[in-house]
Amino acid sequence: MSKAERVCSDLSAALDELRSAGFRLDSIYPADDPHTALLSRGNEVLRVTTRPGSALPSEIPHFAPDFVLTPAGGDGGQGRAGMIYRDLVPGRLGGRYIASHILIPEGGAVADWVHYHRVALQLIAVRRGWVRVVYEDQGDPFVMQPGDLVLQPPEIRHRVLESSSGLEVIEISCPALHETLADHDLELPNGANSERLFGGQAFVRHIGTAAPWNPFKGGEAQETSIADATQGLADVRFLRFAGSAPITFAGHDGELVFGFVLEGSASLGFGPGFALGPADSFVIPPGEPWTLSGSSADFRLLYVTTARLG
Repeated sequence: MSKAERVCSDLSAALDELRSAGFRLDSIYPADDPHTALLSRGNEVLRVTTRPGSALPSEIPHFAPDFVLTPAGGDGGQGRAGMIYRDLVPGRLGGRYIASHILIPEGGAVADWVHYHRVALQLIAVRRGWVRVVYEDQGDPFVMQPGDLVLQPPEIRHRVLESSSGLEVIEISCPALHETLADHDLELPNGANSERLFGGQAFVRHIGTAAPWNPFKGGEAQETSIADATQGLADVRFLRFAGSAPITFAGHDGELVFGFVLEGSASLGFGPGFALGPADSFVIPPGEPWTLSGSSADFRLLYVTTARLG
């Protein structure tokens, strides 16, 4: 099998040209700003890139803790399958994590294909609109609405089928840089096997309208089953608070402490303090306490923590 590399200035144009010449796309990365792809045609394998010399990490990069505050607004970049990606953690915490606010402005069919990722962790939560998706061994396609969330365990095959106009989702993955790999042979849906594990993790579909709200630190929390599904690797909750009284969070004995404001406003008590509004996000270094106060009646927060990966 022959393998060659082609350096180009416009990856999208190069992919269109090669597909018309009979090549198929086997992998592409990164999803938020694609610069490298592998294609094949018979025994030919072609690496196409706008960044010669770039390579995927051979192992998960070391965690580099930092405080990050990312305000809403700003233009996102063109990602794969016509999706717009707004980077929520530009420094990537040493390359360990990526968090993205993903938008699909125009509704309808999504130019996606059956694919998978070699990741340690990946989850997606819907903020606005709806999206129809299908997953390996999870039965028929289903629609995700605001407040819904999925855990995509390592290497599970899946596909985004269609969405509403103005779809917004938050995606968190580890490591930050990873491939989107095509599976040309598997057709989805492919039946159901709810007991199957992928890389030691179970698939999770959290339906917001069906989950109860329970008391939490003077407010309420909607739990998910992600801690159990990942064997303690990650924990995800939806939080809601209202009122001026501060809510205190002790320092986290792990790695990632991530919050995304789904709706409403509050004050973040860390360092000099910061005002939070819709679509703002933050990362708190592990071991550091922080507070939320002055929460509006409609304040909702996506709250994600992870354990130490080693």
